[in-house]
Amino acid sequence: MTYRVLRAAGRTAVPWKNGGGVTREIAASPEGAPLDAFDWRVSLADVTADGPFSSFPGVDRTLTVVEGAGMDLMVGGEHHIVDEPYWPHDFPGDLETDGRLLGGPVVNLNVMYRRERTAAETAVVRGTLRLRAPQGGAVLAVALEDGAAVEGQDTGLDCYDAVLVEDGAAPVVLRTQGYALVVTVSCR
Repeated sequence: MTYRVLRAAGRTAVPWKNGGGVTREIAASPEGAPLDAFDWRVSLADVTADGPFSSFPGVDRTLTVVEGAGMDLMVGGEHHIVDEPYWPHDFPGDLETDGRLLGGPVVNLNVMYRRERTAAETAVVRGTLRLRAPQGGAVLAVALEDGAAVEGQDTGLDCYDAVLVEDGAAPVVLRTQGYALVVTVSCR
């Protein structure tokens, strides 16, 4: 088994669960699972207006602002200012959440995972790293800037292209000139 390169250009914009915006799925498990049946899901969301977040019972979320000034999130009655680019912010997906834009539209990278079945760790990194999936899990690296490359591959990764390495695949070496977001998913 080998890794897969998931190109940003091939993603389709899909309305949010609550109809308030659009998202572009990068990867999910099981692949093609509907919103009520995924174990984990990583996507990019275009947020152009203030409003409520969709509720996802039993799901934990990590939101990382990758474009724009950020958001003021009200999560379960508590303010969370998410205004530092490339800084992952964790919160429960089943708490009532409302977002207010701090200075215009943003693009958020969202990681969602069912807490009873999986766990996910999200980090923003740069440089050279070895991507190895944990047993029964996966590792996904999303280029946040142009100029990343997978060792041994002729074509590079553009912004928001991703590399998915699943359990059983040989490790992959990723070299970034800028930043990449790495999500490591393991089964519970």
